[in-house]
Amino acid sequence: MALRKYAGYAWNLISLVGMILAVTATGLIIGFLSYEGITGVEKPYLGLMTYFLFPGMLIVGLILVPLGAYIVREKRRRHPDEEIPPFPRVDFNDAHKRHLFLFFVIASIGFVLVVSVASLKGYEFTESTTFCGELCHVVMEPEHVAWANSPHAKVKCVECHVGPGAAWYVKAKISGMRQLYAVAFHTYPETIETPIDNLRPARDTCEHCHWPEKFYAGRQKVFYHYAPNEENTPREINMLINIGGTPKSEHHRGIHWHIGQEVSYIALDRQRSSIPYIAVKEKDGTVTEYMDTEKPLSKEDVAKAQKRVMDCLDCHNRPAHVYRSPGVEMDEAFASKRIDLGLPYLKKTAVEVLTRPYKNKEEAKATIAKELSEYYNKNYPQVAKAKAKELAHAVTVVQDIYNRNFFPAMKITWNTYPNHIGHFYTPGCFRCHDGKHKTAAGKVISKDCNMCHTVLGQKQENIPATSAPVKQFVHPVDIGDELYKANCSDCHAAGGQDVPGGEKHAKK
Repeated sequence: MALRKYAGYAWNLISLVGMILAVTATGLIIGFLSYEGITGVEKPYLGLMTYFLFPGMLIVGLILVPLGAYIVREKRRRHPDEEIPPFPRVDFNDAHKRHLFLFFVIASIGFVLVVSVASLKGYEFTESTTFCGELCHVVMEPEHVAWANSPHAKVKCVECHVGPGAAWYVKAKISGMRQLYAVAFHTYPETIETPIDNLRPARDTCEHCHWPEKFYAGRQKVFYHYAPNEENTPREINMLINIGGTPKSEHHRGIHWHIGQEVSYIALDRQRSSIPYIAVKEKDGTVTEYMDTEKPLSKEDVAKAQKRVMDCLDCHNRPAHVYRSPGVEMDEAFASKRIDLGLPYLKKTAVEVLTRPYKNKEEAKATIAKELSEYYNKNYPQVAKAKAKELAHAVTVVQDIYNRNFFPAMKITWNTYPNHIGHFYTPGCFRCHDGKHKTAAGKVISKDCNMCHTVLGQKQENIPATSAPVKQFVHPVDIGDELYKANCSDCHAAGGQDVPGGEKHAKK
């Protein structure tokens, strides 16, 4: 048989299997690369096969071909009737060997081209958000969904989690191998703990785009809220956020002073919410130490504790993976006119149904649709009939809020990971600015609201429209001195709901 004679030592089962694997893998790589290039579709498992599985098949196949030929040749060499030299003779005057050599050169060039393209595309794939967020879809779904709805949705995961340079790339891939093992053998925790250990310092990543020192003044921001009452009454707080301070005032240094100055602290918990000790290195090199008077540490405790130097992530700890409370989500839906204000008690009812525990998203989706419809059919039948289209759309919006902020499979809800920006739902700023951290000389870290923001105006049910402009925050309900003694999160953290503002509860 001519083909068998031409194949020579490679005419054996091992080599033939290798040839089939190599040819099949090459065809699949070319075909899938062409499909991706033509359609522009990037799918996690398609990429996994194209850039890892098929190149692996190709390499294994190309190893099997010479391996099989070598085994057959060595077997023939040991036969007494065969006179085969230890090494092959290369004689280009022999047409058969010349053709084999040319085939080897052409196949090698093709192999290098295919593997090179697959390697480069594979590298790009491992740097993509599809690889980071969708490949391990159960584990990474919460972070991927939060990222896709964050202000950093156009920033690739690797730009923050890896950054430039080979050293951190290698560290990230080694860490990724451990994570791959955890996913494959289901050894990962049900809820991923944060902050992530050994994450690249924020100054190496965040500050490639953000330049904290450039902020030298405040930034105006209007907060839109809606009361959880029958009218879903609009509320509005107009504030000046002292990001870079207020020039020519006692608060001229502003919020970003914290990383313009060397500030270190000791945290008692992993999430850095309990901070009993803070040290500030002054410009002259002296260190000012502040101690929590309710949870003081001894000198021995301070000496042996691990101190962390404050950076961007100590406040902006959820910059690209933000889970928001149902109350805030409903406020934004009202403000952007995605849902109708004319549906009575919609905010209160939606928040209550959103914050219940569900076994899975399918149960949550069904319950939201069922209970919102039943609530209006029972308590406001005329509204349910007149605004049937608006109610159906509101149900869809509320279901979408659940999908973005609740993940039963990983036991994650909107408040699983505290967000240290602000102080409404978590202690945030008040971890240090609580009026309880003092130096030995009695200097206190102030809890003065005006250090970080200044109220320019406020609109609310309990503020008369004819009154003078509000310059100090007014709580929807008069809670007296508790406004300054307690933290906002003491009341608001649990359910993600605003205070009803004196309005009677929704009808049941």
